[in-house]
Amino acid sequence: MRKHPVILGISLMACLAVLCAFFLYQAGLFASPPGGYHSPSVGVITIEGIITDSKDIVEQIDEFAQDKKIQAVVLRINSPGGGVAPAQEIYQAVLELKKDKKVVVSMASVAASGGYLIAVAADRILANPGTITGSISAVMHHANVEELMKKIGIRSSVVKSGKFKDIGSPTRKMTDEERALIQGIVDDIYDQFVEVIVQNRKIPLENILQLADGRIFSGRQAKKLGLVDELGGFNDAVMLAGRLAGLRGKPPIVYGTKRKAGILGYLFEGSGLFGLLGQKSHDSLGAMYLWQ
Repeated sequence: MRKHPVILGISLMACLAVLCAFFLYQAGLFASPPGGYHSPSVGVITIEGIITDSKDIVEQIDEFAQDKKIQAVVLRINSPGGGVAPAQEIYQAVLELKKDKKVVVSMASVAASGGYLIAVAADRILANPGTITGSISAVMHHANVEELMKKIGIRSSVVKSGKFKDIGSPTRKMTDEERALIQGIVDDIYDQFVEVIVQNRKIPLENILQLADGRIFSGRQAKKLGLVDELGGFNDAVMLAGRLAGLRGKPPIVYGTKRKAGILGYLFEGSGLFGLLGQKSHDSLGAMYLWQ
């Protein structure tokens, strides 16, 4: 039986409306407003992937800090670290949050380098036995394409106001003096990392220095070394956060509001095009707390 064209048109429009609503919802345009819950709850903030910017995470932390219904916060970290400054900004935000609310870290597959730096700001750290953590170190990358340029007949010319102005240029080899200057910066950034761990984990400096050479640990190894407090998964972290806040039973969970890129960002997310347009390379991050 042939369908009536009007009925067919209405059906197609209904299907399109459903699809549009789905994409709008996924894009966060129909997100539920914060505070739409009525009992004391545990807030959950997810830190995932390479950390290139702190803005979204810090906003979620501030949102929970001001919400009286949120009694404790779980940071779910699944990150190898990233830029030094963003990791430090999130770390500072967690320290401020901890002044008023209990904070528990739940380590997922990876919580290393800058991910671990953030974790040490919490009241308690839980890791799975197989979590990859550690990588207490700092690094800066500089590529050198000088030989490649010679092969294809390209020469570089630079006019500069000081001898260090083009330090790290990919078109020439780094001088010994330049390397010493960069090494001094990396060493200082590394010292800042170590100081944070000593201060928050109460582990003697000499013990930390034996571990802080970039090596990684399993969650079980990290517990034996005092780098994490307990072994457990996400649900264990939620229950612990609830107990620390004085909540009975399994507490309600509220997830932080993520700022999404909109419909186009959602459509292209994960695709090669989106990756090329929206993702920054590791080299653009400058100094990094990053497990590689």
